[in-house]
Parts: sequence; structure tokens; C-alpha cells
Amino acid sequence: MAIIEVSNLKKSFGDLEVLKKITFNVDKNDVVAVIGPSGSGKSTMLRSLVHLEEINGGSIKVAGDQLVKDGVYSKPQEVKRITSKMGMVFQHFNLFPHLTVKENLELPPKLVKNEPTSVIHQRSTELLKKIGLTDRANAYPANLSGGQKQRVAIARALMMNPEILLFDEPTSALDPELTGEVLKVMKDLAEEQMTMIVVTHEMGFAKEVANRVIFMDNGEIIESGHPSELFDNPRNERTKAFLNRV
Repeated sequence: MAIIEVSNLKKSFGDLEVLKKITFNVDKNDVVAVIGPSGSGKSTMLRSLVHLEEINGGSIKVAGDQLVKDGVYSKPQEVKRITSKMGMVFQHFNLFPHLTVKENLELPPKLVKNEPTSVIHQRSTELLKKIGLTDRANAYPANLSGGQKQRVAIARALMMNPEILLFDEPTSALDPELTGEVLKVMKDLAEEQMTMIVVTHEMGFAKEVANRVIFMDNGEIIESGHPSELFDNPRNERTKAFLNRV
């Protein structure tokens, strides 16, 4: 059952066409890795799913609800409701520097969800344990490593109980030795059957954790398939050339 349905997605910045008729589905519990060279439209595609980019044409459905149809968006309150089913983790953490780790986690549900404070506290405590940062609950972002900040960003997205998590190159701003701790949290989420779309340069993660890989180049989906097919036996010459480079 498709939880995300994307058809003929188009996006331009002026004369530059960055997405060209992008079409794909994501099933519930899928882990989809999106790979491709820089500037291929991967992040723009991901951001358009949560309405951080407005598309110029095409349709997006999330969990059966129409976010945008043939380039026309639903009413603003509907857009807000539909996009709230998804959590987004960015490349550069986007934590509030003046709030502690625990406060960073608890602010979004306090602003958006009408939940008792005790429930929010309990969830933040559980998530800090899950990401291995219970002892850093009262620390400020400036006192965390990059890997710790990104783990907090993942926990913050999970605080909203999303059905789907979107990751935009979550490890590309990290030193190599810190990448592993973030990928481990993502791997654990995959094992818990969280639906995820991950734009990534981490081919090992795509191979090991994803059950589908989409290769994008020049604003198009060139090829998609199971990791073993796409990595070991790519059909398209552009895919082969990219994989040879990385």
C-alpha cells in the first residue's frame, strides 16, 4: 500500500528545470535511499514533499490525502495537516542554540500538539534514551558534537509521531567518525519499520538498510530498484558511470 504517491512532479527556478516529471511511490515501512550527483534535484524533490518547495506541476498524495493535484495545492490548513504526517531531518541540524537538548525536543509538540506536558516529558525522556543521549538532556547544542546534534534532530522529528521520516543528507556535514552513530540510529528506526526516504551519499547505508534505491541525475529519476540490483547490475549507463565514480 503506497503511503506516498508522486506523479509528474515538475519544479523550475526561473529557466532552470530542476525536477522533470518525477514519478515514484513509497510503500508503508519502505526505506528508500535517493542517490545521485550533487545538483541532480534530490533535495528539491524531498523538500517538495513537505511543502518547503512549491512545485510547478504534478501531484503528491500522502497517506491517501492529496497535498497537491496537477500543480494545485489543497487549502492551507489541509496542507498543514498532511505535511504534519512527515518529519524532516536536515543536513545542518537546525537546533535552537538557546534551548537545551530536552527543550529542543519538547518545543515542537508544545507549539503544535494539544498534549499534556507530562506526556511530552515522558516522550522526550524515552527518545533521549533511544538515541543514547540521556546524560545530555540539559546540555546546549554548542556543547554537543555534530553526531550528537544530528541524533537530537532525529529525536526532535520523532517527537511529533510522524508516519514518515525524510532525511536530507543527514551525515554530509559530519566528520567520518561521527557518521556511524547517526547511521546506527537510522538503522534502528528502519528495523522498527519506520517509513523513511533518505537522500544520501552513504552508499553503504543505501546498500545495507534501504529496500529500494532511486538514482537521480539532472532532475530525473534514471533508475530505481532493489539495492542488490541497482548496485550490482545497473541497467543505465549514467547509473554505471556514477557508481564507478563513488
